[in-house]
Amino acid sequence: MSDFYAHPSAVIDEGAVIGQGTKVWHFCHVMPGAVIGERCSLGQNVVVMPGTRIGTNVKIQNNVSIYEGVVLEDDVFCGPSMVFTNVSFPRSHVIRKGEYERTLCRQGATIGANATVVCGTTLGRFSFVGAGAVVTRDVKDYALVVGNPARQVGWMCQCGERLRISEGKGGCARCGFTYAERDGELVPQ
Repeated sequence: MSDFYAHPSAVIDEGAVIGQGTKVWHFCHVMPGAVIGERCSLGQNVVVMPGTRIGTNVKIQNNVSIYEGVVLEDDVFCGPSMVFTNVSFPRSHVIRKGEYERTLCRQGATIGANATVVCGTTLGRFSFVGAGAVVTRDVKDYALVVGNPARQVGWMCQCGERLRISEGKGGCARCGFTYAERDGELVPQ
């Protein structure tokens, strides 16, 4: 008996590592060498390629591919049909397997539905990428980015609420956590 759940239509290749309490839903494919932490959820039609690392309590919604080079730390949320890339200049007739670029999603990052994260970028801790955004450069910790290309339009609390910063300080109306803005960065108090 395994410590995780896999729907009968899911394909789990030998050599994949899946943590306790993780759920792998309809038509997923987890390839050899993929490592998935505890208490994760992979929605319908998710593909996890070899060499990828997924932390604990990660939620990956329907129709997402986690390509080689992508690292998802703990508590990351990937919205439905969002896209990662792993090669900057792909051509079907040129083999680029040795050129996969690293994409890092730090702890607590959220990526909205239909967003695209271009390879070689880092999404900061508890950052929030709005639905449909196209991320072409690094995103700061707690930053809210939207648009194409994605631009920062504000700050987010680690609980997921948009923050209002005034005179360099702000607090979350939902959880009460407080922050200070210093030199273009948001710092928890």
